[in-house]
Formats: sequence, C-alpha cells, structure tokens
Amino acid sequence: MGAIFDDELKRLRSHFMEMGIDASEQIYQATKAFTEKDSELAQTVLNTDPKINNEEIRLEKQALKLMALQQPVASDFRKIISILKASSDIERLGDYAAHIARAAINLSSREHNKAIEEQVEKMMMIVRQMLERVLDAYVYTDEQKAYEVANEDLQVDLIYVQQQDNILRALAAGGKNVKVYSDYLSVIRYLERSGDHIVNLAEWIIYSGSGKLVELNPGKADPEMVQRKLKEQE
Repeated sequence: MGAIFDDELKRLRSHFMEMGIDASEQIYQATKAFTEKDSELAQTVLNTDPKINNEEIRLEKQALKLMALQQPVASDFRKIISILKASSDIERLGDYAAHIARAAINLSSREHNKAIEEQVEKMMMIVRQMLERVLDAYVYTDEQKAYEVANEDLQVDLIYVQQQDNILRALAAGGKNVKVYSDYLSVIRYLERSGDHIVNLAEWIIYSGSGKLVELNPGKADPEMVQRKLKEQE
C-alpha cells in the first residue's frame, strides 16, 4: 500500500483511539455520578452520549471509503475490519455509561448501601484500567498485552457474582427500597458487560495482528471458573 493509504489508516486509528478515550471517560464519570449521587454530573454524561455514537458513524464511513478507494491487501484489510468491529464494542461501552448515568439520577434521592457502592466503584476502576490497557495494546498491536487484559476480566466477573448474591440476599431479607437494589443489579451488570466488550477489543487485536479469531473471555471459555475462584476465596 502507498503513502496515501498509510496516512488514511493512521487517521482511522487515531479516530478509533479518540473514541476509546471518550468511552473511558464516560464510564468513569457515570460511575462517579452513581456512587456520589451527583445527578448533575449524570446529566452531563447523558448530554455527551451522542458524541460517541457520532464518532462511530464517522469512523465507519471513513473505513468503508478507505476500503473502496484503496483496495487494501489482506493484512491491511484485517486492520480496517478490526477497527470497524472494535468501534461497535466501544459504542456499546458508551451506551452502558449512559445507562449507569440514568441509574445515578434515580438513586440520587434514595437511600443507598455504601458497601455495595464501594464494590461498584472497584469494578469501574478495573474496567477503566482494562480499557486503557487494551487501547495501548491496540496502538502497538501487542498481542501479549491483549491476552493479559482479557484475563483481567475475571476480576470483574468475581465482583459481579459476589455483589449480585449480596443484593439478592438483601432483597430476600426485605430490603426497604427495592428500586435502589434493582438499580444496583443493573449497574453491576452494565459494568460486567463492559468488561466483556473490552475482551472483544482484545480479540480484535489478535485478529488484526495474526488473522486468528480467538475466544479470550475466561468466563465463556470455562463457565465454572468463577465459581471455583469464589470457593478458593472462602
């Protein structure tokens, strides 16, 4: 491929990185709004949500134009396809951030459980770190780091299962505010799903570099793993 293709691919990758960084910030701000009962910050997250959607549309148009005009060879074609696929996962992260922001607005005027919210914040920090690391791996097509990031998702799954049990027990014991605990269940699910989409990003890094389609999600590859890890912690 010539210099024009290289320049356009570089621009495409740059736009993808911007989209990922924006999603990371959205997740952070939304979870902060949730744990701090900051409805104003939550509304800011919702107001900026369309930005990531628009970035995905722009990136898709740019990628399709690049493929149509430059007719890339197989290895370069994989790079473009991986960006297209990965941008869809990034867009989902933005959606989850918006859902968390809506839950934050609901929670701001209700009673809350500090212990659960501390674990929500812990989940968010792991998810955000995973996203930042996978974006770094993407820049360098670092397959080893992609595998490492995918394995970190197990930490998110463990917290999710633990807190899901805690929330359900609280509800069974006659928790006063059913809506609050329902929001807790939703938020930990959004963060758990965010981790899964970041694992998808790691898989697209492997595909971009080697052409291999792999399953890196440890929970999907071994559904019993989370339960075994939980028993080991007891």
